[in-house]
Amino acid sequence: MTMTLVPAPWLDLPADHPFGIDNLPYGVFSTATRGPRVAVRVGDRVLDAGACAEQAGMESGEVWLAPTLNPFLAQGRQAWAAARAFLQEQLTDELYRDAVEPFLVPLGEVRLHLPFEVADYVDFYASEHHATNIGRLFRPDSEPLTPNWKHLPIGYHGRAGTVVVSGTDVIRPQGQRRAPGEAAPVFGPSVRLDIEAELGFVVGDRTRLGERVDVDRADDHLFGVVLLNDWSARDIQAWEYVPLGPFLGKSFATSISPWVVTMDALAEARVDLPGQDPEPLGYLRGAHAPYGLDVHYEVELNGTVVSRPEYRDLYWSPAQMLAHLTVNGASLRPGDLFGSGTISGAAKQTRGSLLELSWNGAEPLTLEDGTTRSFLEDGDQVTLRAWAPGPAGARVGLGEVTGTIVPAH
Repeated sequence: MTMTLVPAPWLDLPADHPFGIDNLPYGVFSTATRGPRVAVRVGDRVLDAGACAEQAGMESGEVWLAPTLNPFLAQGRQAWAAARAFLQEQLTDELYRDAVEPFLVPLGEVRLHLPFEVADYVDFYASEHHATNIGRLFRPDSEPLTPNWKHLPIGYHGRAGTVVVSGTDVIRPQGQRRAPGEAAPVFGPSVRLDIEAELGFVVGDRTRLGERVDVDRADDHLFGVVLLNDWSARDIQAWEYVPLGPFLGKSFATSISPWVVTMDALAEARVDLPGQDPEPLGYLRGAHAPYGLDVHYEVELNGTVVSRPEYRDLYWSPAQMLAHLTVNGASLRPGDLFGSGTISGAAKQTRGSLLELSWNGAEPLTLEDGTTRSFLEDGDQVTLRAWAPGPAGARVGLGEVTGTIVPAH
């Protein structure tokens, strides 16, 4: 088992802090006197990474002075590993106090921004339990899983320009919808607004058009993860999705957390997949078995925890999703983002969407204030939180992503 690193005493940082030396997630921050630049979270403070690197004479740290993580993402795996080693050394050795301490800012004094410019956004459908629930709800007389589901990671291309950082209000979308039994559609605000608790994977480095990334090379491009809420207008989606899939029911907003937790920080959270039967085709297998991640979620609606999904239940691995995304030669760019799809388990309390939790409105949820919900109302606030196991029993915090529903414009 990897030993937990011990922070320098002057940091006054508990060794078991969820944002400790074994985590060090990246984000982008600004203050009243400093424009957006790359940050690293250290406990309940934010390190101005670029200024710290300048003070230490680390020329390659210049990329941290940028207002997004994209230049750093472009540098690739070796640079990411070297940067992590540099930061851990600076934060654990007393010799570097003067190079670090002046550039630590209390978390409450900064504004957090979207951590990277999203190049492309793809959303997968990797939970067998979620896909089965949806099949039972909408195809009760057929097999719940479509014939292709266990042969490939199913996904769709989303809208990169509407990915927003945690805390951004979500405007209720408008569109066409047709109620069951009605002959014609109507236009207006969605009345079945939903959430999807997901894990988002941030991609770095780039590939050429026509170049495939196989399963064993996926880690060269997987930089880290964010929490992701794929807001979904179920009534708009139901009317539009046949025959080409999700469009306006999904593209109005996707919220992500402000901190990108690196794959290196999640090394202790790797677990075996639940099992894949039938065996996937060759391009989805590698020399080493693809891994899942032991990430524990809470879904909170207006102060009530309504679900606790477990990411380790997902059928397809992040490496397999990335391999499938590129198998046709689609190129990668720094800042690409792909979501896992809704994280749902076998038990009701582990379902990651209101559609499943309320069973399409047939079983409304009762919140702690006595109100009930099947889908979201204006003013509702949803927060996803998550953590993963770290070295020597420590926790690696993934933070939270929050959004509040405001009326349609």
